Amino acid sequence: MTSEFLNRTQIWVESLQRWHLELFVIPTSVITLATLLTNPVLLVCIFLSRVLRQETRYLLVANTLTADMLFLILNLATMICNAVRAEVSWLVCELVTAVTVTAYCCAILTVTLMVVDTYTAVRWPLRYHDLLPPARAHCILVGVWVLAAICPFTLVIMVEMKRGNPHEKVAVCLALISLGFIEFNVIGIHIYFLVAALICTLLIFYCYIRLYMVTRAQGIWQSRFSRARVTLLAHGVLLLLYFAPGFVFTLELYLFQRTDISEDVLVWVSTVNMCVFMLLPRAFAPYLYGLRYREISDTLVQLLNRHRLSQITVA
Repeated sequence: MTSEFLNRTQIWVESLQRWHLELFVIPTSVITLATLLTNPVLLVCIFLSRVLRQETRYLLVANTLTADMLFLILNLATMICNAVRAEVSWLVCELVTAVTVTAYCCAILTVTLMVVDTYTAVRWPLRYHDLLPPARAHCILVGVWVLAAICPFTLVIMVEMKRGNPHEKVAVCLALISLGFIEFNVIGIHIYFLVAALICTLLIFYCYIRLYMVTRAQGIWQSRFSRARVTLLAHGVLLLLYFAPGFVFTLELYLFQRTDISEDVLVWVSTVNMCVFMLLPRAFAPYLYGLRYREISDTLVQLLNRHRLSQITVA
């Protein structure tokens, strides 16, 4: 591990202590626990219902919720370790970073596919089930996880091949520091994240514009508070919340290489992005992509009623 890395890490720790940024672990814990109480319930509703688990859109919802839970658990664990100044081996930090980035990218790719799925269902309603049967949806989801994992785990392998001692300890484990000190092809990493985000964004805009053009003659957009407008607004806000932290993280990688930027500014931006901005879409997703679906909410009500009846019967 280079002396530059050790010096930068120590400066980062001092900045965290000076500004008491470890207190951000409190809102992180609250949002994470609230989301982890909701997501498993929705996943149970989807997988216990034969009808729901045969629908591609609900499989996509389930995959998003699963990726979000994995991201939240690893993010909270990292925040707690950093707050209590627990040193972890550099290899463990790299692996945690790789899985965290994989979960984040998988969620982004899945919400993009949810928009594509909606466009496909509206554009070709009679052929929809032939185009996206459950077996094909399962293959697509596996491909999404593989695609999301390729870049971060490739970087881990390449870094470990260049590093001599894998048991070195680090005082702060952050994706920004892990990626920021990769000594090869830093520009390529920036381009990878930026291009991937732009492709997903353009695909989403194209699908929504085409959806509007296809459905505008049906009169569903005339009312100011029509269901179509409200749904588009809700999904648009949630998509913005998902994508914005990714663009901020790309900006962080750029600022990390600059020597004329105050370290305190970078620490503040990174902490707020990781502890607030990245958690907001995952807190709203269960309600906008989960309970807002009538089929999921009806299934949840049925399960609660069944559980209540079983308790009354036992009593």
